Amino acid sequence: MSELKFTLSRRALLAGSLASLAMPALIRPAFAQGEPLRFGVADPLTGPSAIFGEDQMQAVRWAVEDINAAGGVHGRPLEAIIVDHQAKPEVGIAVVTRLVQVDQVPAYITAFSNVVKAVAPIANREKRLMLSVGANSPDIKNLGDYVYTTFPLADVDMRALGTWLYTNQEKRRAAVLYVNHETGTEGAKVFREAFTAAGGEIVLNESYEEQRSDFTSLVLQVRAANPDVVHIHSVVSDFTAIVAQMRQLGLNMQVTSFQTAFNPQMIEELGAGAEGIIVTALAPSVEDNANLPAFLQRWQDTHGREPNGLPYTQYWYDAPHILARLFERVIDNGEEITGTSMRQALLDIGKFDLPLTNTITINPDHTVQAPTYFWQVKDGKFQVVGKL
Repeated sequence: MSELKFTLSRRALLAGSLASLAMPALIRPAFAQGEPLRFGVADPLTGPSAIFGEDQMQAVRWAVEDINAAGGVHGRPLEAIIVDHQAKPEVGIAVVTRLVQVDQVPAYITAFSNVVKAVAPIANREKRLMLSVGANSPDIKNLGDYVYTTFPLADVDMRALGTWLYTNQEKRRAAVLYVNHETGTEGAKVFREAFTAAGGEIVLNESYEEQRSDFTSLVLQVRAANPDVVHIHSVVSDFTAIVAQMRQLGLNMQVTSFQTAFNPQMIEELGAGAEGIIVTALAPSVEDNANLPAFLQRWQDTHGREPNGLPYTQYWYDAPHILARLFERVIDNGEEITGTSMRQALLDIGKFDLPLTNTITINPDHTVQAPTYFWQVKDGKFQVVGKL
């Protein structure tokens, strides 16, 4: 049985153009030698989380363009149907239902833990393969037979961060602030458990409601607790606001977060206040992935900047490559392309060699393991300071 291999040269990575981000949007194939292989994509293209969604969809578009330029899957092009879920569960249910019932896709990709949990029942009920790309709630591995993550969950990087801060950074007293939904509550819980297991003390543990504008009371609690590190498990806009108010009140202790804070706009908005912030990343750096420099150059050439949430865009670029492998396996087996046959192909292959995230293994228990990288803002830029 042949395997379709995608070699991403610098020339291939720099090829392609930016298409419009409409809702819904079709990424049209570059050729039509065979019937397109369609899949769905649901991500926020409007609202506060669009800062990530727009860049993630750019990565998907480039991946589809590159795969099709290399011949597609047995001469058949990929076609992505992109819809906007606004990072809202109720919107996610509506648009994913349309992908499944109207567009009849056998598989779809989505992200954001609250949305992933809301739309998982659709995948299981309709027997469509669902790939979660970037959501980090540890509970995602328990959402059903047709729901898989291609992205390591919070019990990977938050466990690593809690241990690393105590053993490598000699932090002993931590304050934890987190948004009161799946992303925040579950990720913060893993961090607390790891930090205390390593020997540290949690001196403050406070939640807040999303889209809050004034964090003064939280910041004052941080000042009273006097921690040597503050871990913030939040959405991107809240993270920036909390750190800004901390700095305004003269609180300059170490701040940490997860990949949601990994974006150049955060550094631009915080200025000097961003210096020293440490975030986790679950995708390889340029030292560990030979294709990443060309990917970053492609962003500079097209947008004049790095992508927001670089590690997320690496996983999103690779997600269509995973689906291409699954389509190929099903076609090679002479089977009908359905959610069930795509799921079985995923289980049969298991291990995927990918352009930007190296090798990932999707385990039968619906989890993925990967190294955790620690990045710190130094001189206005993220730099790798550790790996575990």
